[in-house]
Amino acid sequence: MTAPYDPDDREKVVAKLPASLRRELKVRAAELGEDIQDAVTAGVTAWIDLEEHPAVDTSGGTSFATYLPVGLYGRLKAASAARKLSYNQGVAQSIRHWLDAHPSPRPAGPRTSGARRIVFGNQKGGVGKTSVSAGVAQAFAETGQRTLLVDFDPQGHLTRQLGYQMLEVEDPSLAKHMLGETSGLVRDLFVPIEGGDFEGRLWLLPSCKDAFLLDAKLATTRAVRIKETALERVLNEVEQDFDFIVIDCPPSLGYTMDTALYYGRTRKNEVEGMSGLVVPVQAEDSSGDAYDMLADQVDDLCEDLKVDIGTVGFVVNLYDARNGYIATSSLESWQSMDEPVLGVVPELKEQREAVRSKKPLLAYEPDCEQAQVMRSIAKRIKG
Repeated sequence: MTAPYDPDDREKVVAKLPASLRRELKVRAAELGEDIQDAVTAGVTAWIDLEEHPAVDTSGGTSFATYLPVGLYGRLKAASAARKLSYNQGVAQSIRHWLDAHPSPRPAGPRTSGARRIVFGNQKGGVGKTSVSAGVAQAFAETGQRTLLVDFDPQGHLTRQLGYQMLEVEDPSLAKHMLGETSGLVRDLFVPIEGGDFEGRLWLLPSCKDAFLLDAKLATTRAVRIKETALERVLNEVEQDFDFIVIDCPPSLGYTMDTALYYGRTRKNEVEGMSGLVVPVQAEDSSGDAYDMLADQVDDLCEDLKVDIGTVGFVVNLYDARNGYIATSSLESWQSMDEPVLGVVPELKEQREAVRSKKPLLAYEPDCEQAQVMRSIAKRIKG
């Protein structure tokens, strides 16, 4: 049977839909690997042939835009009019019908295995490690993955960039939990990150103003192997609650970094590449020198503790080809490494604006090029 429209001849359509319905559509499409416009097209096509469909609450709707084949768009408007429904209600019912016919592939209930642990680290500061880890965590959560973003840097840039306050010195904190200096549950410190399509699935464990003492205290502890296992012992209690735990590490090679690297190791019975290290770099020589030092630290830790710490890949951040040969040749060098380049994030203003506004990038400017690259990186990590 030939479709009564050309699927390649599309026109933009705009409707007012509630945020909850738009968010559910975006998440479900991502879970199923479906383009949103194709999902809406399938929903509208099926809805037109239905005899009836339950009403959808469209109160508080805001603008939603997509592209429908020209002929199908006309049929949708005619079917809505024939049923004495508003055009917005027709679109909402079509999307609701598609969602009900395409359930989430994710298993219901708590996880039966621990979260995947993605450690973002680089000894060199200023490479945009914080913005990349935050953007990728937001992208994970957009696709329905329950994600915890841990600010493990005592400078607290991640916490402040997202518009939250660092924990005070006298407060319970991740560092105090690692050192056994506080009681209670670490999950009590989590705060929800709000404002985007990831809302409800993304949490932050803020940094604390006393975190700069962690390295020194780990160095002087007499407890056996606490230097490497301290982070894991604390986060073990929450791993079943999350699909991904993303660690934004300090720009250092100290004991704190050791605990993060150990946490990201490949565990017994875990598939290689499910967890590990992601290295944000820039397309210039000093990033290469810094990575060499980090790689030596990883190798030493693996040899000393007889573990496997895999490098998931590199992210070339703040890339601008206008910088000429230095940038382009450096990018080629990263791309020639054994580990893959997961993405190249362009040097654009949206990320700086989001930081200045203290908002997550994927909420501040969800359709910008940088946001799309973050989603691509998250997709490659997920596999």
